[in-house]
Amino acid sequence: MAGTGRLAALPCGKVSKWIVLGLWIVAVAVCFSPAGKLTGAQDNDAVSWLPGNAESTEVLKATAQFSSPDEIPAVLVYERPGGLTEADKQAVTGHAAEYGKLPNVDREVVGPIPSDDGKALQVLVPINAGDGGWDTIGARADDIRRVAADRPDGLSFHLTGPGGFAADSQEAFAGIDGKLLYSAAAVVIVILLLTYRSPVLWLLPLISAGTALFAAQAVVYLLATKADLTVNAQSAGILTVLVFGAGTDYALLLVARYREELRRHEDRHEAMAFALHRSGPAIFASGSTVVAGMLCLLLASMNSTRGLGPVAAVGIVVALLAMLTLLPALLVVCGRWVFWPLRPTYGSDDHTETSVWGRIGRRIAVRPRLTWITTTVLLGAAALGMLTLDANGLSNEESFTGTPDSVVGEKVVAAHFPAGAGNPLVVVGKADHAAEIRTAMSSVKGIASVAEPQTSGELAYIEGTMTDAVDTQAAKDTVDRVRAAVHAVDGADALAGGGAAIVLDTQRASNHDNKVIIPVVLAVVLLILALLLRALVAPVMLVATVVLSFGAALGISSLVFHHLLGFNGADSSLPLFVFVFLVALGIDYNIFLMTRVHEESKVHGTRRGALIGVAATGGVITSAGLVLAGTFAVLATMPVVAFAEIGIAVALGVLLDTIVVRSVLVTALNLDIGRHLWWPSKLAQKHDPAPEQLGDPEPERALAGN
Repeated sequence: MAGTGRLAALPCGKVSKWIVLGLWIVAVAVCFSPAGKLTGAQDNDAVSWLPGNAESTEVLKATAQFSSPDEIPAVLVYERPGGLTEADKQAVTGHAAEYGKLPNVDREVVGPIPSDDGKALQVLVPINAGDGGWDTIGARADDIRRVAADRPDGLSFHLTGPGGFAADSQEAFAGIDGKLLYSAAAVVIVILLLTYRSPVLWLLPLISAGTALFAAQAVVYLLATKADLTVNAQSAGILTVLVFGAGTDYALLLVARYREELRRHEDRHEAMAFALHRSGPAIFASGSTVVAGMLCLLLASMNSTRGLGPVAAVGIVVALLAMLTLLPALLVVCGRWVFWPLRPTYGSDDHTETSVWGRIGRRIAVRPRLTWITTTVLLGAAALGMLTLDANGLSNEESFTGTPDSVVGEKVVAAHFPAGAGNPLVVVGKADHAAEIRTAMSSVKGIASVAEPQTSGELAYIEGTMTDAVDTQAAKDTVDRVRAAVHAVDGADALAGGGAAIVLDTQRASNHDNKVIIPVVLAVVLLILALLLRALVAPVMLVATVVLSFGAALGISSLVFHHLLGFNGADSSLPLFVFVFLVALGIDYNIFLMTRVHEESKVHGTRRGALIGVAATGGVITSAGLVLAGTFAVLATMPVVAFAEIGIAVALGVLLDTIVVRSVLVTALNLDIGRHLWWPSKLAQKHDPAPEQLGDPEPERALAGN
């Protein structure tokens, strides 16, 4: 295996392959226990999702003196449209007493509170979630519904408010890890079967991806428990999709190069060593780009976004390690028969030069400038759809793909009580200024009533009921007015928080993160590409094409959300997540293509190298794109709109990048710009034939990786 490098030969040596397999078996055994505990280590409390330095977050921390920071109020509303009866009132009074006896209800139950129209009653149940988080809320919600089931006929009941929405969220995310795992595995199996047309080969990438996910979950669990890494349902779900999708991508690229080398090397161990030597650097560079992009999320002000960065980075690192060590070892252990019935034999012919992508490349070569200009205009037109994207956050009603009970209950509350009832605006300040703070709050437009201050030591706690639902723009405007009023109370050091303030601060933090992180990700990716390709023109071109792909994907997605799926808005973090995933993952395909073009350009010149590159990589990159798009599309099956939108937008973007941007746009630009792509390296001075002078790429060079 001379010339392949020691690292490339390590996972596939006749003895070392067994050592590699043994080490992975030990790793799986060690990871068994911590991986299974990841769900229990998730932190889905409000503070774990919120911007760390926001005023609403500070209020949450300060209110711990008055109630547990884990306390979530559940709003129970009973309604009889024809008017409440005495039996209704007696039944609900009895229910309120029962609610007070439930586990995790540490403070007094409030109510029943009658509506002014005499048609509804409201009960407020403070639930202390404790260490159980959503699971505790879900269990108490079941207990509450059991008690409420014994009520007079015709009296309806709904569980809403923060506790109701938390219970519905817990139900929506219940079993998410298993659902996403099985769904992603099913997608990967189908695409691998279609790609390899082998009843056996698909098992090896799947085993490697599953092992990588298992190990990644264990590492993330240890970081969550030992290094205070924030992990929530969102980041844990994306970890599953990312490891399966990206890991299988790397597997496809390695197996494709291994198949090529098996036709040129009689010894399968030597073939794998050459495959790793030639494809390994591109795979490693691609994975490193994704890791760097994900770590840029550490700059986010949103705790949930910042926590996702390290979780995703760990997943990619482990996936890379598995695909560059475990998969090669499995492939050489199994031998050539694993490719049956399309077994690549030594000296057999490859038909890369006559493939679909080879023919597409030659067609593009006829008019490359017209091709890239037309493609750019079409993608730019698609990007105009972004103008219709309303990424200002989702209301409670808009957060679910269905209509859970909490949404129905919120409408009932709004019909009979002030819309902000049960989810107050909270102000904390110095106790000796409590009366002034209360007066300032009471004078603000949008505040229906203000409760008497509670004091603890030097701190005062004041609740105000708003006239508007907490997730409306009117409520956000009220928060700003209240903050201006209480901040103006000299010496009070007052801060305003609560449900509406959390919604407002989250939206503003997401907008801030978009402006900070997106440029940083672009700069990091550009730097990595410049170092990898040893050029400046090509990296700028590649980044520009991926940004265009992002715009088109988000534009098309916006139209799909609104006109096909009926979503009324988008989560405020959607643009950032889609951008990071598409730029970091989408640049992968350009790296795979351009490293091959760079390799071939040294021998044939850039334009012929571009044709050889697209012919040699087209099929496998398309398969890889389908795998990644399919695994992200699995997120669309979740009953949570934010997840569905991320899955759809990333899947569309990956398909656009794979089929249109990488294969058509980048190839056309390569052919039109030619050797100048590699400026300022010496390769930019190598003679390059004009596009019209290109004949068919030499078959032997289309196959060769030397």
